[in-house]
Amino acid sequence: MKRFKRGDKMTQENSEKLRALYEVYEQPMYRIAYAVLHDQGLAEDAVSEAFLRLIGKLHKLSDCNSDRTKNYIIKVIKSTSINIYRRNKKRFNSEVAIDEAMQIADPAQQSEHGGKIDELLHSVKEPDKSIVIMRCVKEMSWKDVAEKLSLTESNVRKRFERTKKRLKGEISDEK
Repeated sequence: MKRFKRGDKMTQENSEKLRALYEVYEQPMYRIAYAVLHDQGLAEDAVSEAFLRLIGKLHKLSDCNSDRTKNYIIKVIKSTSINIYRRNKKRFNSEVAIDEAMQIADPAQQSEHGGKIDELLHSVKEPDKSIVIMRCVKEMSWKDVAEKLSLTESNVRKRFERTKKRLKGEISDEK
């Protein structure tokens, strides 16, 4: 059996095998991914990413309904979901740090630190400044910020990440 590699064209046999795998395993894979990630969008991403990984391994999968194939697919979706979870956990942890720095509960502390925050945000251009304010001060969801600024949610997240990285650099330079 020919091994499928990146750059090779998808053969009719491999295409049919992939279609059959999708029909049989897409929903069970989604349920596994959702159990790990607890997020619909991330679970869908995990299934897509897992199928991309499976494309390169179609030569290993003979019968769609065999226990060997089922176990392999379960292993792929679990590892893919865990990888996505870890990536998002790292992003979330660094996000929380800047969110906490921007959200000061005590009004006395706000006026004391407000100058520093305003000074930091002064160097940030629009719409990045609005994204930081909406996300950290107004505590708006990614979806709401994206809708308000007529941007995609992924664009808003990326802009926030870049701005946060730039601000962290400025804070560490001051110390």
